[in-house]
Amino acid sequence: MTKRPTPKQERAALVGIIGGRARRLDAERSLEELAGLAEAAGATVVLRVLQERPRPDPSTFLGAGKIVTLGASCAETDTDVVIFDSELTPAQLKHIEAAVDRKIVDRTQLILDIFARRARTREGKLQVELAQLKYLLPRLAGSGGALSRLGGGIGTRGPGETKLETDRRRIRTRIHAVSDDIEQVRQRRAQLRERRHKASVPTVALVGYTNAGKTTLFNVLTRSAAEASNALFVTLDPLVRQVRLPDNRELLVSDTVGFIDRLPHALVAAFRATLEEVADADLVLHVIDASAPDRDRRVGAVHQVLREVGATDVPALDVYNKCDAITADERRRLQEQYPEALCISALRSEGLDEVIETIASRLALDVRRVTLTFNPDEPADRERIARVYRHGRVIEHETRDGRVSIVADIPRRLVSRVETQER
Repeated sequence: MTKRPTPKQERAALVGIIGGRARRLDAERSLEELAGLAEAAGATVVLRVLQERPRPDPSTFLGAGKIVTLGASCAETDTDVVIFDSELTPAQLKHIEAAVDRKIVDRTQLILDIFARRARTREGKLQVELAQLKYLLPRLAGSGGALSRLGGGIGTRGPGETKLETDRRRIRTRIHAVSDDIEQVRQRRAQLRERRHKASVPTVALVGYTNAGKTTLFNVLTRSAAEASNALFVTLDPLVRQVRLPDNRELLVSDTVGFIDRLPHALVAAFRATLEEVADADLVLHVIDASAPDRDRRVGAVHQVLREVGATDVPALDVYNKCDAITADERRRLQEQYPEALCISALRSEGLDEVIETIASRLALDVRRVTLTFNPDEPADRERIARVYRHGRVIEHETRDGRVSIVADIPRRLVSRVETQER
């Protein structure tokens, strides 16, 4: 059997600017993150360029002289693709490509490309395709060169690959069709959430910057084996699993796509059907990489996406993960600065009991102690007794004269569903 040739790794040049009030350190960290994105897309970084200028040049981003220098450096390093750490306008894309004579990809297109590689389910593929098409549409005018190079590699992959060379009318038609399909996905998710509400099963949503350790924590909490890796955007399709707490109450934990600074709006819009799970959760667990040097910037990026999906009113618990990778002094400072946050290591299963206890406590804040009487011969009452045991904490259970009396702590939202109709 003939082996398929391994696709050649593309050689990438990274380009960013130190502009406005941005400090050099911030720009370097952003370019470092871009390098991680490029590697996640299958490229090898061979050149990095940081240019100081107050604002991007409207035509060539870097300015006429610097763009010529960039073209020469790309020729020297045999670069295949030039990746810019910003979203380029259609005009910039056209002018830069003509000047550098290399494939040009911006930060947005790179992230879309990684999402295209990671999507496994039909839902994920639809959402990525919608974002890709919306990104492509305004870039069709005068982009003959750009379209002619869509033969493979970074920026050209995805479920919509064969459709990218169509005209505006066909792309708009496809956007409409994909949007309709995603609306059906959204409605199905809404129905599933409604069922969960009726069953009164609380939901905890894990959110956080990409590669913060959400999936590792998810696996430990739910005893699952979802793919976790030291790479960006490994989790794309959302996962929901059941967890039984020490007091026998059940809850659902959902793992969501990782966020990133300047997450493309097209992606946030396309993944709204998925991200609505976060807005509808009873508790958000914000997983933060305690060892990240730019931790505050990452926290800000997550808060920005939560605002965009309307999830800022959901009660949240900050969980600093990877605390095994920081010093004891750093850990102490972290706990002094954020006393309500938890400091854990999901990889080493450190601090997980506290996470579970805190979740149980947060979800049980609205409990009410009630005394309930049931007739065990009635099927409806037997179902109510089962519900009390499933969702509450039973303090006393007594059977007398053919009646069952139960004293229990019940979530307030459930009380009306376990009380009998008789008074």
